[in-house]
Amino acid sequence: MTTQITMPALSPTMEEGNLAKWHVKAGDKIEPGQVIAEIETDKATMEVEAVDEGVIEEILVPEGSQGVKVNTPIATLSGEGDAAKPAPKQQAKAEPSAAKQQPAEATSKRAPAQQTAQTTPSERVLASPLARRLAEQGGIDLSGLNGSGPNGRIVKADIEAAAKSPRAAPQQQAAQQSREVSKPAPTQAPPPATLESYGIRNGSYDLVPLDLMRKTIAKRMTASFRDVPHFPLTIDLEIDALLKARGEINKRFADNGVKISVNDMCIKAAALALKLVPEANASYTPDGIALHHHADVAVAVAIPHGLITPIVWAAETKGLAQISAEMGDLALRARERKLKPEEFQGGTFSISNMGMLGIKSFASIINEPHGMIMSIGAGEKRPIVKNDALAIATMMTVTVTCDHRVVDGALGAAFLKAFKSFLEDPMAMLL
Repeated sequence: MTTQITMPALSPTMEEGNLAKWHVKAGDKIEPGQVIAEIETDKATMEVEAVDEGVIEEILVPEGSQGVKVNTPIATLSGEGDAAKPAPKQQAKAEPSAAKQQPAEATSKRAPAQQTAQTTPSERVLASPLARRLAEQGGIDLSGLNGSGPNGRIVKADIEAAAKSPRAAPQQQAAQQSREVSKPAPTQAPPPATLESYGIRNGSYDLVPLDLMRKTIAKRMTASFRDVPHFPLTIDLEIDALLKARGEINKRFADNGVKISVNDMCIKAAALALKLVPEANASYTPDGIALHHHADVAVAVAIPHGLITPIVWAAETKGLAQISAEMGDLALRARERKLKPEEFQGGTFSISNMGMLGIKSFASIINEPHGMIMSIGAGEKRPIVKNDALAIATMMTVTVTCDHRVVDGALGAAFLKAFKSFLEDPMAMLL
């Protein structure tokens, strides 16, 4: 029996991927769990394992193909399951001897019942994923078609032939009317503006095609900024004590390979603040507010053509040295696009630090379903007032963008107050 291997959905938001590499070729025998291909998603390159055993009949999508839609057939597999199943004669031999001695008349009476059971309407129609999609789009009933593929499988050609037949018109018309009734009238969107329409001369620029990562970033950030009612809260922190503590830790444990960064300390402080103000460690859902058990902190890492947010899971339970080691490993593999989906999908809170780039302050767009995202600016010497006198201190500006459905102003302020207490008194993080 021939089956199709389709482009898998390697993440909940994946709609298409690039087929980076095949590890098999036509004629190769494969087994469940064997790596057969590498797929590039918007975030990482991941290996695809075989689900069934059999022989690769044909590679439908060559390696290097871009923008392959999820569920698109990419190869055909000749399964060996039929060889493992006993043939009808073998099944007859396997029956008890008493069954063999039944009269021929009884056997003949039983046969129609068996045939009826085999052809009940509830039996699943054998059709390729592409044929099912085309049938759904065209309003064609698969149960009334005879497939021309292997074992009677309905394929694309059968759908195209059915669409041209006279009897398909009433089905298509009914399906179209049903869709028109069930769907609200679409809002007429203006066509996308071209650069030429803004007065930019054609040929005066180079157009770089969008890769999967940039497409996904554009789509998700547009949806978040448009659909999430958000607002920023900003606070200035004095970090001289933090810098001193960081220097002492790195000096004392240098022989152990420990090198703590300000970002590592911010991750720890944010995690502890989320546990101190648990209502802020939350996500909005249509069914209610989800209060998370752990502070799973996603940290933005810049990579070519975009960014990715690897996660420090249960950060409130980890020491600074462990957080530092995990972030170093995650950031390295993120830039090489070797992260596993479970290492960057999920989380309860986000941090974006642009202080090392000299950015003083900024406000990030919420990474749903997180209830907040923190934007960390550069630490710099500033004049401040201490005890009614002018003084110099190292200050850092931090902004949290809050989802107002989950975190209102008072709750966001309580979180920032807790975060400030940990950063301005680093010893509190040890309690």
